[in-house]
Amino acid sequence: MTLFLIVPPLKKYGKNSFIWIGLTPRVSVTDTEQVKDIFSKHTTFQKPQGNPLTKLLVTGLACYETEKWAKHRKIINPAFHLEKLKSFLPAIHQSCNDMICKWVSSITKEGSIELDVWPYLQNLASDVISRTAFGSSYEEGRLIFELQREQAELTMKSVQTVICLYEWLECRYLPTKMNRRMKEIDSKIRASLKDLINKREKETKAGEARNDDLLGILIESNIKEIQEHGNDKNIGMNLKDVIEECKLFYFAGQGTTSVLLVWTMVMLSKYPYWQARAREEVLEVFGKDNKPDFEGLNHLKVVTMILYEVLRLYPPVVVLNRTTHEVTKLGTLSLPAGVQISLPTILIHHDHELWGDDADEFKPERFSDGVLKATKGKLSIFPFGWGPRICIGQNFAMIEAKVALSMVLQRFSFELSPSYAHAPFNIITLQPQYGAHIILRNL
Repeated sequence: MTLFLIVPPLKKYGKNSFIWIGLTPRVSVTDTEQVKDIFSKHTTFQKPQGNPLTKLLVTGLACYETEKWAKHRKIINPAFHLEKLKSFLPAIHQSCNDMICKWVSSITKEGSIELDVWPYLQNLASDVISRTAFGSSYEEGRLIFELQREQAELTMKSVQTVICLYEWLECRYLPTKMNRRMKEIDSKIRASLKDLINKREKETKAGEARNDDLLGILIESNIKEIQEHGNDKNIGMNLKDVIEECKLFYFAGQGTTSVLLVWTMVMLSKYPYWQARAREEVLEVFGKDNKPDFEGLNHLKVVTMILYEVLRLYPPVVVLNRTTHEVTKLGTLSLPAGVQISLPTILIHHDHELWGDDADEFKPERFSDGVLKATKGKLSIFPFGWGPRICIGQNFAMIEAKVALSMVLQRFSFELSPSYAHAPFNIITLQPQYGAHIILRNL
C-alpha cells in the first residue's frame, strides 16, 4: 500500500483536501487544533470498522467504541500502572540478554559482525510480550504468538497483492487459499488462548495463580469487576473479549517497539555523535555491567530525546483514521455522515511550518527541554495517538525501548553496513523494507 492511498497528495491539493476511496470520501486533516479536536471528541470521531480479514488479526481495546471501550479500558488499566510495569523489568532484561548473547556469539575474531538486526528486534519484542503476557506459560504463549505473526504476514500480503481497491473489497470474502489459512490460524489461536485463559481463571479463583503477568492481572481485574457488580452480563469481559485483548497485547506491543528500536539503531548508526552521547549517558547511569533499573531509566535524558526524535521521523503508524456517523462540524468544515477522516501522522511530524526548515533532519536536541517546548504547545507529534484514547501501552513500549537500547549500547558500537538500503515502507507499521544491515563491534 502506498502512502498515496493513505493520504491525498497535499502538495497538489493543499492541506485541506479529500480523495475518494471507492465510494467513500476521505478528508485529510493536518491542522493541529482540528487534530486535537478529533482526538478529544472520541465518541463523535470514531474508528472505522475493519474488514472481516483484518478483524481476524486484531480487535480488542484499540478497535472498540463508546461503552465497550470504556469498560475494557477500566479493566485493563491496572495491567499498565507503573508499579506493575516495574515488575516486568526482569522479563525484559532476560529477553534483551538472550538477543545480545546471540549477537556476541556471532562476532568474529576481529571483534565485529554484520547483521540484519531487524528480525532480531522483531523476535525480541515478541519475546518480551510472550514473557510479560503469559509469565510461566511463556513457551505456550510464544507458540500462540508465532501463529499471530503468520496471521500478520498474511494480512500484509493480502494488502500488497491486490490489484485495486474494488478487487480487495470483493476478494476478502472469497474462500481463497489465503483466506482459508487466515481463518484456520484464527481458530487455532482462539482454541489455545481459550484453554490458557480457562486454566488461569480456575487457578485465580482457587487462589493458586501468580497474577504478575498481563494475563493474570487482566483476569484478576476482570473477576474483581464482576464480583463488585454482580453477575450482570454487561459487566466485565467474557472469554471472547479476553482472547481479543490477549491478541492485541501481542500485535500492538510487538509492532510498536520493534520498529522504534530498528529506526533508532539506524539513526544512531548514521549519527555516531548521538550514539556516543547516548552511550556515555547509559554508562554514567548504569555502568557497563549493571542491568537497567526503573529509577535509572527515568534519568536517561539523552536517550529519551533520541527516542522521541525517532518517533517523530518514523512513527510506527503513519496515519490514523476516524469516521463520522452523523453530520459533524470540524472547524469550518461540515462533514456528512460516513465520511472518513485521515490524520496523516507522518506528514504532520515532518511539517516544515510546525518543525522548521530542518523538519526532515535527525535532531534530538529539539526535545532537550521536553515535548511541550519542542512542539510550542501544538499537537504536532502523536506517535501513540492523543487524548482519552491514547495508547494504553505507551509507557510499556518506552520502558522496553530504553532497556533494550541501553543494554545494546553497553555492549556494542555499531554503524551502517554498505549493504544497507534506506527504504521505509508502510504495511500496518513503518518498517525497513530491505532490513537493517548493521555492523556491530564489541566494546
